[in-house]
Amino acid sequence: MAKRATYATLEDKTRIDGGPIEDYGLANNVYEMLTATAEKHADRPAVSFQIKSGPKDPAETLTWRELHKEVTKAANLFRRLGVGPDDTIAYLLPNCNETVFALLGGMTAGRVNPISPLLEPEQIAALLNETKAKVLVTLAPFPKTDVSERAARAAALAPDLTFILEVDLKRYLSAPLKWIVPMVRPKRVGGHDVVVMDFNQQRAGEQDTLNFELPNDPDTICALFHTGGTTGMPKIAQHTQRGAVYNGWVSTNILFDEGDVLICPLPLFHVFAAYPVLMSCIYGGGHMILPTPAGYRGEGVFDNFWKLIERWQVTFVIIVPTAISALMQRPVDADVSSLRQAICGSAPLPTELFKSFEEATGVRILEGYGMTEATCLISLNPPDGERKIGSVGLPFPYTEVRILDCAEDGTVIKECGPEEVGEICVSNPGVFPGYMQQDKNVGLFADGNWLRTGDLGRRDADRYLWITGRAKDLIIRGGMNIDPIVIEEALAAHPAVAFVGAIGQPDDHAGELPCAYVELREDAEVSEDELLGFANESISKKAACPKYVEILPELPKTAVGKIFKPDLRKLAISRVYADALEQAGISASVEVVEDERLGLIAEIDGEFEADKLNEVLGLYHRPWRPAGSA
Repeated sequence: MAKRATYATLEDKTRIDGGPIEDYGLANNVYEMLTATAEKHADRPAVSFQIKSGPKDPAETLTWRELHKEVTKAANLFRRLGVGPDDTIAYLLPNCNETVFALLGGMTAGRVNPISPLLEPEQIAALLNETKAKVLVTLAPFPKTDVSERAARAAALAPDLTFILEVDLKRYLSAPLKWIVPMVRPKRVGGHDVVVMDFNQQRAGEQDTLNFELPNDPDTICALFHTGGTTGMPKIAQHTQRGAVYNGWVSTNILFDEGDVLICPLPLFHVFAAYPVLMSCIYGGGHMILPTPAGYRGEGVFDNFWKLIERWQVTFVIIVPTAISALMQRPVDADVSSLRQAICGSAPLPTELFKSFEEATGVRILEGYGMTEATCLISLNPPDGERKIGSVGLPFPYTEVRILDCAEDGTVIKECGPEEVGEICVSNPGVFPGYMQQDKNVGLFADGNWLRTGDLGRRDADRYLWITGRAKDLIIRGGMNIDPIVIEEALAAHPAVAFVGAIGQPDDHAGELPCAYVELREDAEVSEDELLGFANESISKKAACPKYVEILPELPKTAVGKIFKPDLRKLAISRVYADALEQAGISASVEVVEDERLGLIAEIDGEFEADKLNEVLGLYHRPWRPAGSA
């Protein structure tokens, strides 16, 4: 870990000095990497968590020595509870220091499975069953959250689960709130046979030296991250120790060092927080700040964000476009001179947001690209080289990107040239070996080992990568491909607009027509007709002009703030089909559900003749069926 990588030359920005990656003496696993940093930076701060968002609210900071001990105790505890190298420890937690212990301790003792607390109990149970989790770390009953209840209901549906280890957030509170919690704590939900214990109490009795041997194979599976979606059964990506260490090594060598402070209001069940942020801090000895259990969603986080930057002397902000939009509705009311750069990912960043953030803060944004299936990192605009606004930059060292035209089974039809759009395919040490569900791996790789991302993109003459859309997100109007980003950027330029999600709504003639859903800035006023006219004036290609714009109180978003388009598609399908039925004189209701085999499907409930229904809805490409006929 002694060498430091740098871009070799401006003409060859994706290679690094010093030869092959093996020359850099990388650790074989995350625990080995953590041990080296704890020895080198024992008394430096490692991670800080504050349960409330105020700039003077209490926080708990752990040094690298303390973090190493707690992770070791967690790993020993999991082993004592019967977890072996091929067994799964799941956690269903918001952000807090115990989440870090569960993540790193789980990767050390076996395979860790972070689960979003936003999922329903049935979906949580499906993940527990798919991974055969033996242990679940989750919250104890706590006011204003139903995570404990969701965990209990899921446990009743997960026969392999043996233990629940609970984290009581009360310990982070000061008086008088600490005294009030026991009086207003929700009742514990039962209905399962799983043994429930206190995570901190059980961990306290463990040794702070590891009492089992670690495998030396860097290709050992250490994590199982579910991908996408809040409906249906998510795919489960298998991550290796190599991929986790690579993410820490490469982001440290390109971006961070031991003096950096990274504020991370993203959830630790998501790869963005778990790998580029946490792993880079582990590799380089930086300091990670976790503001509130819910991060950006936490009460007062946006209002206090700039003050938190000043409090912790943050040097790097980890951010997503929706968070930038929310912050730009608030004044920069603190000294943010410690900030060096902001790392933005998860979704395309509209140009207007880019400009407004940099003008308000004086901080450079580096747009990047990553995905769960690559253990995250793929490319970034170089911090010390040319930055191309709108692109996601250059591939990281030891990452190769090809733009390919592939058949469904992964056979390469052709390799695309400069500026030619095709599917982005990736090879690097972080690319995963595949999903747990083997049927999801069919056609996943091109040319044997090139991960097919499902994203459409192009590379320019300087080899910068530009994402032009998601293969499944393209709006296909009468055979013409329309990039939703064109519509989203046009509407995002309106001063009243905070967020935009553009999709294709079903059409009985063109197959799909572009439409857009909009969330307004706080206290802003504008009509849907005005926005429709604004878009039509701003978009040069008339085929891409939206035919329908609707303002929603809030757009559906994922845990990391990405617009969740499946929910928007449900709204559009329901609206279009209901209108068509009404015009045909059919009295029926429409509910759009997700079918594992068919995708989104409209269920029609009411009194109608099957032939008449088919006559009306048979003109649309999205499937439908009478309610109750699944």
